[in-house]
Amino acid sequence: MQEKIVILDFGSQTTQLIGRRVRELDTYCEILPYNKFPKGDANIKGVILSGSPFSVYDQDAFKINLDEIRGKYPILGICYGAQFIAYTNGGKVEPAGSREYGRAHLSSFDKSNVLFKDIKLGTQVWMSHGDTITSIPGNFKKIASTDEVAIAAYQIENEKIWGVQFHPEVYHTEEGTQLLKNFVVDICGCKQDWSPASFIESTVVELRQQLGDDKVVLALSGGVDSSVAAVLLNRAIGKNLTCIFVDHGMLRKNEARNVLRDYECLGLNVIGVDASAKFFKELAGVTDPERKRKIIGKGFIDVFDEEAHKIKNVKWLAQGTIYPDCIESLSITGTVIKSHHNVGGLPEKMNLKLCEPLRLLFKDEVRRVGRELGMPEHLITRHPFPGPGLAVRILGDITPEKVRVLQDADDIFIQGLRDWDLYDQVWQAGVVLLPVQSVGVMGDERTYERAVALRAVTSTDAMTADWAKLPYEFLGKISNEIINKVKGVNRVVYDISSKPPSTIEWE
Repeated sequence: MQEKIVILDFGSQTTQLIGRRVRELDTYCEILPYNKFPKGDANIKGVILSGSPFSVYDQDAFKINLDEIRGKYPILGICYGAQFIAYTNGGKVEPAGSREYGRAHLSSFDKSNVLFKDIKLGTQVWMSHGDTITSIPGNFKKIASTDEVAIAAYQIENEKIWGVQFHPEVYHTEEGTQLLKNFVVDICGCKQDWSPASFIESTVVELRQQLGDDKVVLALSGGVDSSVAAVLLNRAIGKNLTCIFVDHGMLRKNEARNVLRDYECLGLNVIGVDASAKFFKELAGVTDPERKRKIIGKGFIDVFDEEAHKIKNVKWLAQGTIYPDCIESLSITGTVIKSHHNVGGLPEKMNLKLCEPLRLLFKDEVRRVGRELGMPEHLITRHPFPGPGLAVRILGDITPEKVRVLQDADDIFIQGLRDWDLYDQVWQAGVVLLPVQSVGVMGDERTYERAVALRAVTSTDAMTADWAKLPYEFLGKISNEIINKVKGVNRVVYDISSKPPSTIEWE
């Protein structure tokens, strides 16, 4: 069985980042609500307590009985986790004089402590807390300080319990990965044997046991998650997998043709369905973004269900659900707050059992698995694309002509990013068709045509994103090409909004 680190989530915005950092150490981990520790799991090697938006002394603060895990596993408390351990053992946690937020440097630490193995004095760490530990119990030992925070880290003497008030998981903590490695490998004794190859090997075996000779259907979107899920399932069950690709008419230019060709080259059994006429009819006159999404979502389910019922004896629905979807479908109290199903409603409507072979993976791990499976790079590095497609990049009502304009403009932008070797530097990019027209001059004629906005962002997980600093020369060339080649567009703007406060998509 796979050894693991358990991360108990007390509500921090960076809990997923802790998980990703541990996975980057080739170590499997699971993120669980703070009150859902899995008792009796012999594969657990250590426990990490996350940060939290609460103060430990708040009436509503999340609390657990540490006695259930203390002495059984090594424990690392991060920020709130460190404060909670200190506070519940008789230490003092008080509001900081001013919020301790941002860069700090370890001005001193215990070089002999295994947690700080191979970390240099003065290393930069990231603080983000309104409270601070002002005193620790007598059996606690201070092991690190910054100029502003006297107790930046501690260890309980003669116990494998550590606490740090900074965030080793964030990028700005320069040697945070080393600190986590010291905990995961040196303290917890993890073997670092979690790899794409080991995942594929064990998952194929599990899928064969789970599915047997049953038939499985999978909805392909063209995105990396569903594509990797399909190739993995194909390796496990071959001809018993049928993939269905629904073209709702809102895809990128020539996307349906290109995606189907890619899937055939991968040896997948794929059914392609052109349902664009149905979707254009149902979307006619609709301007509300949420209504667009619901119409496309329901329409997709109806088309997919109809096609799936043409296949006899199907028992399973497979989906490319990944780990962040699963985490976000639970509140930290362990109750479901939203469905994580990629195609919401399908499992209930079709009365099929659900198979999610990627549900343990983060997005970057999905890509690593795809490469290990030998998939073409352009499928693995493909930018995320909204399920409703261009329908939510057309502000206002949807018409075939508007889709044609947007497809042409988007094709020029995306191909330009590839030609300039900028595509892989961007997390997501696309063009938005604005519901405005503006005056222009082409030749000797006055024009009154549409405006489009280019959108390109950098990100690691889409929770936050910054606008991509693309070269002016590139933006100028793309603007000229769109205006000259796309009939109906005479103005191009570039969106320089970050998330937050803006979102990546406009609708």
